[in-house]
Amino acid sequence: MFSEAAEAADAVARQHDESRAQFQRIGARLRTLNPQLVVTCARGSSDHAATFAKYLMETKAGVTTASAAPSITSVYEAKPRLDGALCIAISQSGKSPDLLASVETARNAGAYVIVLVNQPDSPLAALADEVIPLNAGPELSVAATKSYIASLTAITGLVAEWADDDPLRAALAEAPALLRQAWDLDWSPLVDLLRERSNLYTIGRGIALGVAQEAALKLKETCGLHAEAFSAAEVRHGPMAIIGKGFPIVVFRQRDRTAQGVTDLVAELVARGSHVAVAGEGPAGSITLPCVDSHPALQPILQIQSFYRAANALSFARGFDPDRPPHLSKVTETI
Repeated sequence: MFSEAAEAADAVARQHDESRAQFQRIGARLRTLNPQLVVTCARGSSDHAATFAKYLMETKAGVTTASAAPSITSVYEAKPRLDGALCIAISQSGKSPDLLASVETARNAGAYVIVLVNQPDSPLAALADEVIPLNAGPELSVAATKSYIASLTAITGLVAEWADDDPLRAALAEAPALLRQAWDLDWSPLVDLLRERSNLYTIGRGIALGVAQEAALKLKETCGLHAEAFSAAEVRHGPMAIIGKGFPIVVFRQRDRTAQGVTDLVAELVARGSHVAVAGEGPAGSITLPCVDSHPALQPILQIQSFYRAANALSFARGFDPDRPPHLSKVTETI
């Protein structure tokens, strides 16, 4: 896990060099097609990347984006009506049967299919109108790291061209160097906070929500922690009831219109006596996790890179082996 996560910057550099022209071509194609709906299809870490895609596509391209439930087609055999829609499937292996069934159904229903996959010769890729290789290279650790980050940057590259967004293009070009900086940051306060814990929340809002979901998953699978991810907008709707003195919370955030609301929530949580670690400088009483500044769309990507290094260290600190999580395998073949 450690060595593969450390390779994320190189993977993103390869992706930028090898796929930039493809992003430009697909972006122009999407502007012509003008889809009115985007449907994402993914599982696990890839579905967290789809959450990131939802917020980025809806805010930058202005198109409603929804996550498909693979069991609708693989188990219930329903036939969605997707004529003129865009279907984006995200996967590391491109082998999961339910994902294959969903994408094949979407294609047969008239959707334009783009597949983001780390195995470009996979069965999933064979179903696509366009295949975007993640270029992460071999990933052997059960816990996905560099392939998740490569999924986020591939989504960002696609949206930058679709929306013809020059600031987003420029930020993406800087991503490899910024990821290297993020990898070197000291997030050991996170290890100190969670070393002896059993339960926690991870929180994000907007494009950071997918990163909060990913962090919660990694804490489960590599550290044996019960972690739940929530939008900062949802915490007061029920989850707040179990937050009390000493309850640990990890907050991811970006410098956009959600920032003040997230800061206000952190201040409220600290006032309740919670131990809140915040990506970037938070209000008084919170624990600061250092961050690399960049375009708001890149900030959550850089934060999850810093988190991966801390999660690897936390796993060992809690007596686990991050490369051998119990009961898990690299490819999950859900039907």
